[in-house]
Amino acid sequence: MIPDLEIPLLRTFVAVVETGSITLAGRQVGRTQPAITHQMQRLEKALAKPLFQEDRRHLTLTREGEMLLGYARTLLGLNDEIRERFEAPDITGHVRLGVPDLYAAFLLPSVLSGFSRAYPQVEIELRCSRSVNLHAALQHEEIDIALMTRQPEFGRGTAVREEPLVWVAARDYVVASNETLPLALLPAGSVYRQYALDALGQIGRSWNIAAVSDSIAGLQAAVYAGLAVSAFPLCALCPKVRRLGRSDGLPDMPHLEIVLQRKPSGITPAAEHLAEYMVAGIGSLGR
Repeated sequence: MIPDLEIPLLRTFVAVVETGSITLAGRQVGRTQPAITHQMQRLEKALAKPLFQEDRRHLTLTREGEMLLGYARTLLGLNDEIRERFEAPDITGHVRLGVPDLYAAFLLPSVLSGFSRAYPQVEIELRCSRSVNLHAALQHEEIDIALMTRQPEFGRGTAVREEPLVWVAARDYVVASNETLPLALLPAGSVYRQYALDALGQIGRSWNIAAVSDSIAGLQAAVYAGLAVSAFPLCALCPKVRRLGRSDGLPDMPHLEIVLQRKPSGITPAAEHLAEYMVAGIGSLGR
């Protein structure tokens, strides 16, 4: 019978896989190289299965190792969530959070889910709008914190992550190099729109605006229908679209910087806990 697995062994196993190195994993978990090797041997002995291929110079998982990796990440996530929940102070309150609908759909769900379990007595009121509207709402103190795309006039805020801006089209859409490129974009004033048009201008590519929408849902509808090409953050890619690039005759675009800002007069402990949780959680998504 397989014994109960030890969390430290699983944490070391995940570190070895993610770093691809016994030495780097040791630095990450604070153990020596021999100790890491010993832990992996103990884990394999407990499971009675090899987790890595025989050539240890190249750390390649076996089929059993690949299967364990998913379970290990899940168990570590639950373990860390339990620790966080019981270590967390009793925080209560109401937080007004602003976020563009695109980030709300693709970056927030898992982070808010974890926060609500860790701080069940904090009520979150969510306002979805474009970054420029959220910045104005912050200045008028209509919301407490906002996740936004950085723009020069916004001030600095707290950096959360950088996100590549990419061209997207329907799966079967063919970009003709000699035709005017139809675009689905956010309204004027959007940094997505400006980056896209500037990039096309730099290569002299002709374009026309086929659709304008204030929301990601409208842009998605135009793209899914094959009416136009659009510019999305990389996190918003889904099976219904394909990423376009230089092979399609389209230029590279800059990375977006996503920031978190607080209202000018200061925020409550509940809002600060949510802000810090979002910075850490969203910053590590997909990394």
